[in-house]
Amino acid sequence: MDLRFESFHGNAISPYIDEVARLRIEVFRDFPYLYDGDMDYERRYLETFVKAKNSILVLAFENGTVVGASTGLPLAQEPPNVQAPFLAREYDPSGVFYLSESVLRANYRGQGGGAEFFRVRETWARQLGRFNVLAFCAVVRPEDHPLRPGGYKPLDGFWERRGFSPTDMFCFMAWKDIGEPEESDKPLRFWVKPIEEQ
Repeated sequence: MDLRFESFHGNAISPYIDEVARLRIEVFRDFPYLYDGDMDYERRYLETFVKAKNSILVLAFENGTVVGASTGLPLAQEPPNVQAPFLAREYDPSGVFYLSESVLRANYRGQGGGAEFFRVRETWARQLGRFNVLAFCAVVRPEDHPLRPGGYKPLDGFWERRGFSPTDMFCFMAWKDIGEPEESDKPLRFWVKPIEEQ
């Protein structure tokens, strides 16, 4: 499979909002997110990246079809619940670039697309020249979760190979799990990587 990657910023993100929204709903439905998605919510969420200064959307295309998407923006433009754990540890949010999410259709995984998403977003953060830390967060599910697939392998090793380390910083985000009657808060652990001068 021959994937083409392209980056978008600001208003150039707008034409892809619906495609990315559908992709996020599809991919995040799987464990560990188990997200029972909603197009209206997704559109509102993705508008954040249109409006945020210095945001990035990286798309993976195959034959003109979007099969993967990855986002990022300065942590200072994230909501207070995402910034709070960093402030509590005396990080300056203005120096942290936040890697929001990456989604890739299942049949395109294991071919370097995930690594490319990280590489492109880190390159963008470096080019901006005012960030010294990259960060993202990932949902934490119990080992005995009833919907955990047999043989499930978390992405910890993949993230560590990209230079990220897990922290004891957490935030909580609310969404509706598959089978849940309403939204509930989920814990997410932050991973960080220093941006070293080149």
